[in-house]
Amino acid sequence: MYRNAAQSAVITGPWPTPASPTAAQRASERRKAAAAQDAEALRAGLTPAQLTTLEALEIFQWRLAFVRRPLFQAPIPVLFDRDQTRHVVIEEDGTLNESPSIVLRA
Repeated sequence: MYRNAAQSAVITGPWPTPASPTAAQRASERRKAAAAQDAEALRAGLTPAQLTTLEALEIFQWRLAFVRRPLFQAPIPVLFDRDQTRHVVIEEDGTLNESPSIVLRA
């Protein structure tokens, strides 16, 4: 095809070929990375009122699970209690919404 096309050469050596990870190993690595989200990254962009409410709830062992970031709207932090049975949403002004209209997957 080309006159001076470079040819590739494979150099084999005495080293063992790395075993490719199984599907289960790859899946668990992805889950660990997703579960270990940086707390600072979740807090980034929250309003000062939301941060104040979040810090107060963390004293009572509520956990910031995730933050929904709808376009052109304030972020919506979602928190779960220590038993993972209840969830609340912190509104833009820092008020707590204990019966949010947010739909969570089971």
